[in-house]
Amino acid sequence: MQSGDPTEDHKKPLVEEIKRAEMTRYPGLPRPLKVWFLILSTAGLLLAIFFIFNIAYKGEVLFPAQYYYLLIAFYSSSIFLIIPARKKDDRVPWYDLIAAFVTFCIAFYLFLNANEITNIGWRTPPSSLQLVLGIILSILILETGRRIAGNIYFIVCLFFASYPIFAHQMPGILFGTPLNFADTIGTHMFTTEGMLGLPAKIMGDIVIGFLLFAAMLIASGAGDFFVRFALSTFGRFRGGPAKVACLSSALFGSVSGSAVSNVVGTGSITIPTMIKTGFAPPRAAAIEACASTGGVLMPPVMGAVAFVMAGFLSITYREVCIAAAIPAILYYLGLLMQVDAYAAQRRLKGLSPEDVPSFIKTMKSGWPYLAILAFLAWGLLYMEWEMYTPWYACALMFFLSFCSKETMMTPKRVIGALTTAGQIITTTMGAMMPVSFIIAGLTVTGSAASFTSGIVNLGGGNVFFILLLGAIASFILGMAGMFVSAYIFLAVTLAPAVIQIGNLNTIAVHLFILYWAMLSCITPPVAIAVFVAAAIGKTDPMKTGVHAVRLAIVTYFIPFFFVYNPALVFQAHPLKSLYAFVLAVLGIVFISGGMEGYLWMFGKLKLWARFLLITGGFLIVFPETYTDLIGAILILSTLIVLKLTRKTVTVRGM
Repeated sequence: MQSGDPTEDHKKPLVEEIKRAEMTRYPGLPRPLKVWFLILSTAGLLLAIFFIFNIAYKGEVLFPAQYYYLLIAFYSSSIFLIIPARKKDDRVPWYDLIAAFVTFCIAFYLFLNANEITNIGWRTPPSSLQLVLGIILSILILETGRRIAGNIYFIVCLFFASYPIFAHQMPGILFGTPLNFADTIGTHMFTTEGMLGLPAKIMGDIVIGFLLFAAMLIASGAGDFFVRFALSTFGRFRGGPAKVACLSSALFGSVSGSAVSNVVGTGSITIPTMIKTGFAPPRAAAIEACASTGGVLMPPVMGAVAFVMAGFLSITYREVCIAAAIPAILYYLGLLMQVDAYAAQRRLKGLSPEDVPSFIKTMKSGWPYLAILAFLAWGLLYMEWEMYTPWYACALMFFLSFCSKETMMTPKRVIGALTTAGQIITTTMGAMMPVSFIIAGLTVTGSAASFTSGIVNLGGGNVFFILLLGAIASFILGMAGMFVSAYIFLAVTLAPAVIQIGNLNTIAVHLFILYWAMLSCITPPVAIAVFVAAAIGKTDPMKTGVHAVRLAIVTYFIPFFFVYNPALVFQAHPLKSLYAFVLAVLGIVFISGGMEGYLWMFGKLKLWARFLLITGGFLIVFPETYTDLIGAILILSTLIVLKLTRKTVTVRGM
């Protein structure tokens, strides 16, 4: 980075925010435990390579149950080392060492018996030993979820873990077929409905490779390149640093899949730069929080949740990416339009020429990153190498890194990448595996269908009201730190109800759930991305949250737009999708202009014009011909009046 870059000044806050946001105590681990953690992380990655590429060892290959139990042994046990039971614990207490050891031993024991578990079946544990081990491991897995996602998540998972035992005593939609205690434990720990099911499959088969890819990008300095690339592209324009935040966060967030990591990784540079060029601190922090959150659902990677959706719907990852493309573009378009209007109103300029990196020099040093992202997109979308693409991309990145001293994967960087991968995979595993309790509880009791019919009845057959219930439920579960869990739970219960009663598109409904769960990251009272951004910007979190809601206002409606008009998620003829996209772009331009009180070529807007433009913008995006016409007439009339008024004022002033 150039001399004017604020990166160095914010290294310490960056480290502190990472520690505070992710509650990891890895930096404080004793050296032997750091070595042990690195060994487990590396072993887990080698294990994944052997399984995914079907490599034989002594003539034998790993089968799924063996692989998944070993992943639990390596990564679930590591959670007790790096994630404290309480935020204030910065050292590893004796009970966490015991928990890590017991988790590893039980999971390894199950790996050794995986053949019997798979072929003979332990749905009813064959002895008291297996039952006791299943109980202990269940408690430990639930505790890993609590440490990662919080107490509410723990309570929800615990309820569904024990639900089969008393399902026959529950009223209404909660009624289900019961299981005895032993069969409940056996189902959770030893069957494909439970711990060997969807979460383990998605985590072990697909997500782990992309998490390693993200770790290698971080270790090789990709975050700095994305910021420099954005600076060299947008830095000189008005509101340049804010536009840089949007572009760099979209690139980085798509790969990392974490709003918090994105805020920390790019916000430590962009937030101080925005403030330096005239943005109010709450506004600067809100822009970064919104930009980082949107990256979670930005193709081509979209984080872990895209693979969860693809696996759940039994569709290709390419279909998910294509469907998510237009909503993601609309999200960032709305954000950029409001940023530009804010800067124009306040006459904020871009960065001075000496603070803008040379585009040519930036590309010369960082072209491998763009080449790797292009390869990743090609492998995912064209070749459809879903589970293989990230591994090929990692290999390509390793070789291309030697094109420059700045990006070279030295032994230190390799160790850093393995460590970072271990931390990311461990925390993701801690959040994912408890979801199996929810799935098993709903599946084996037959309650999923009851939930669906109950939601339909509660909504009174009104599709919009049922969608509204789904939005609220997604938002609440997302606030509890259950982004992936919120999706899975509502995909099982809510989505079938909405699709059934409203005859809506399946992919659109599932994306609707994802978007509303994502919005919890930037909406008070929790708004974790906002709180981290506010800490970096040294500003009030609640004020930042208000700004974030205003900036992302269009996003609260985008899910309703595409669920009613599946052309916006490419679930229609390409010409219909193009028409819907053009209308949506126009609608967002006028909504954003009305929200900020400034429209390009028209300048500052009066209150009446703002109201009419916002109303017209929503009408033309809504998927009905008559609303399109009304919206277009409303907007054109407003623009004509504004133009005539502007001319009149000019003549009088002459």
